[in-house]
Amino acid sequence: MRPAHTEGVETSSRIGGFARRLHGIGPLLGLVALCIGGTLLNGDFATLDNAMNVLTRTSFIGIIAVGMTFVIISGGIDLSVGSMAALIAGSMIWMMNGLKAGLGGHTFAPLTIVMLGIVLALVLGGLFGFAHGLLVTKGRIEPFIVTLGTLGMFRALLTWLADGGALTLDNSLADLYGPVYYASLFGVPVPIWVFLVVAAGGALVLNRTVFGRHVQAIGSNEQVARYAAIRVDAVKIATYVLLGLCVGVATVLYVPRLGSATPTTGLLWELEAIAAVVVGGTALRGGEGRVIGTVIGAILLSVISNILNLTSIISVYLNAAVQGAVIIFVAFLQRGRR
Repeated sequence: MRPAHTEGVETSSRIGGFARRLHGIGPLLGLVALCIGGTLLNGDFATLDNAMNVLTRTSFIGIIAVGMTFVIISGGIDLSVGSMAALIAGSMIWMMNGLKAGLGGHTFAPLTIVMLGIVLALVLGGLFGFAHGLLVTKGRIEPFIVTLGTLGMFRALLTWLADGGALTLDNSLADLYGPVYYASLFGVPVPIWVFLVVAAGGALVLNRTVFGRHVQAIGSNEQVARYAAIRVDAVKIATYVLLGLCVGVATVLYVPRLGSATPTTGLLWELEAIAAVVVGGTALRGGEGRVIGTVIGAILLSVISNILNLTSIISVYLNAAVQGAVIIFVAFLQRGRR
């Protein structure tokens, strides 16, 4: 006969395991419940066209949120991703238009110009992320302060570049670039395919590589990670570079959608990306998180927005308020978690 205290320990262990499993599938259960509710409220919600529309619009924030997952798991944060995307978009359009007009006396084929614009977006995203990582690790500045400062800098630079107005892509380049957003492969829009590839790659890196394990170790306890000979600064810089590259990829997909960049481009994208990460189960204090949870969180938030648009339960202007409330609620549930 086993001692009573042993049975109590086993019961507590089973309850704890069940709670962890429930927490892991919570976002998925919430998404399923929302989809059922949306179908009951409006029949148009369950159509294939609406599903493709929701997933396409999710792809921009979802790609950024995958990179944000690594940063938050490592114990950091980035408030500048929306402004970064706006500046990258404006820089792409400015350079592409300049090359089309024969900037510097050189002429390029339209396809070459588009490819150079895509390369510029990825390079700028990586450089901006690298700068954030250096300021956080070598400069010993809190990530919140660093990215809060660059948030204002990036958007101000775009406003200056656009002279307070809008930067619009040349029509011939826009027609050539358009399929990057509007084309489909096997009936699925290109942005969704890119989102799936980025998410699958992110999950593989986080769960199956030494780098992913180091990211989680640093977020759990940075000092212990240093004692374990983990190159903490290098890993942190790499997470910000990865996020910057994700912002670059999302911007590459976003530019052909409207063909322009304004001071309001990417507004509140940082709120949506962080919300997707925390709703997906990543601990705001770092050390724990899953890319698949982030993907579900991003889709869940888009479904909420879509339901609000279709049903007019509340004003669509309150979408950001709903997302902010979700962040606060999830953070409240996570209090004490590590």
